[in-house]
Amino acid sequence: MRLPRLGDGKGKSRRVAIGDPRYEGWETVSTFEDEATAVAWRDDLRTRDIDAACVADHPLDRYGRGDIYLVVAPEQWSRATEILDNLD
Repeated sequence: MRLPRLGDGKGKSRRVAIGDPRYEGWETVSTFEDEATAVAWRDDLRTRDIDAACVADHPLDRYGRGDIYLVVAPEQWSRATEILDNLD
């Protein structure tokens, strides 16, 4: 009997864009090492009407770890940074 796989084994994620040119020019507001944390912060910014995305230069490992950047549209960088700085 085969066991079900938890991922596709290639470190691919639909929640983290890998090398996506749509986000070139966006500003980094924070960096994370795990997908779950990065996506949670991204989602929080989105609930505050900030265009935010999680991006990485390389595929994440099978556990969702890697160098993940939380980026926002350039015109929203100041507001996003202020929000992140004031959350404890």
